[in-house]
Amino acid sequence: MKNNKTAFYLITAYVIMQLSGALFAPLIFRFLNSQEGMGEAQAKLLASGWWIFISMSVATLISVAIIRKDKSFLNNLKGKKSSIPASIGWGILGFFMVLIGQSIAALIESALGIDPGSDNTATFVRIAAAAPVAILSIAIFAPILEELIFRRVIFGSLVQKSNFFIAGAVSAIVFAIIHFDFTHILLYAVSGFIFAFLYYKTKRIWTSIISHMLLNGFVVLVQLNKENIERYQKYLETLSNSQ
Repeated sequence: MKNNKTAFYLITAYVIMQLSGALFAPLIFRFLNSQEGMGEAQAKLLASGWWIFISMSVATLISVAIIRKDKSFLNNLKGKKSSIPASIGWGILGFFMVLIGQSIAALIESALGIDPGSDNTATFVRIAAAAPVAILSIAIFAPILEELIFRRVIFGSLVQKSNFFIAGAVSAIVFAIIHFDFTHILLYAVSGFIFAFLYYKTKRIWTSIISHMLLNGFVVLVQLNKENIERYQKYLETLSNSQ
């Protein structure tokens, strides 16, 4: 019963965080837009970036405080937990598993005629470029919050009443839907399923959180340095052709 209350409080905090932007981000935008020399487009990106940071950091702190009051909340999966070193190792390995999984999903999407590149990711990268503080939210706070909700609450509850594959599939689909990037829903679903496997394998939510953090951080790092990477690739091609 106590676990159910904790799950309810976490979901409530997460939903409020998601909806809060509609109210508070415009207020920050109005303030920034009134500043001399601040363009409207830049003000919108900065407002979004700062509110993402503020809302996610507060939601994360609240979530941690909620969990601290329920010591058994993170011990819901049956079986022995993996050791901390093994859990960290699986977290790092899981990052590469997700990259491989997403590569396969991208090939399937390409075969179906779906163009590569996520609008959702592109939007967050633009925000992160304008307001670097948002990178903390994307790489740290978002993985913590999403793993608690989609893996611990949704997957963790369903797996008690069904089996791994059903619970993993349902939680992965919900995880994909909540990103509102339906063109690339397969990419998100594959990631969500692998995160569920990592949690189920080690019985430690921090394993999937580590993989999720590494993935988000990697994606943002690559996207922010996309032009430099492309220039370096052309440079290598030039060297190769000159030999």
